[in-house]
Amino acid sequence: MPLTPSQLIPHSGSMCLLEKIISWDEKQVICSTQSHQLENNPLRSDGELNAIHVIEYGAQAVAVHGGLLAFKQGKTIKPGYLAAVRQIKLHQSHLDSITSPLTVEATQMLCNGGNLVYSFSITADNQAVADGRVTVMIRPEPEEST
Repeated sequence: MPLTPSQLIPHSGSMCLLEKIISWDEKQVICSTQSHQLENNPLRSDGELNAIHVIEYGAQAVAVHGGLLAFKQGKTIKPGYLAAVRQIKLHQSHLDSITSPLTVEATQMLCNGGNLVYSFSITADNQAVADGRVTVMIRPEPEEST
């Protein structure tokens, strides 16, 4: 049975925005979702889903990729945090007005110890919705006291 994003990342319930993993390899993951159309999307405000929230969609794709890589090694994803967001381009003003599923692609650009840089792009019906770059820092393992 194929893994789902909710099995790989710490987000649960409606906060897990990605629904399906389409494909992945060592450097990239492609996911899809229709969560932007849900009235109970937790990122909605005043009934609308602003396009700035693509950052969360992209960051969750990064986490899914990390979860897949960890799963392949028989481990679970290490906790991390979003350290930087760069070069965000929004091609739409709102996500809730998009009626097609979103395709969310994240590609690893740099992996240096606990520092990860990914580019991401989001499309709907092969039309650009947004793209950008995120930096994630993995929390170091606590040192054992002797």
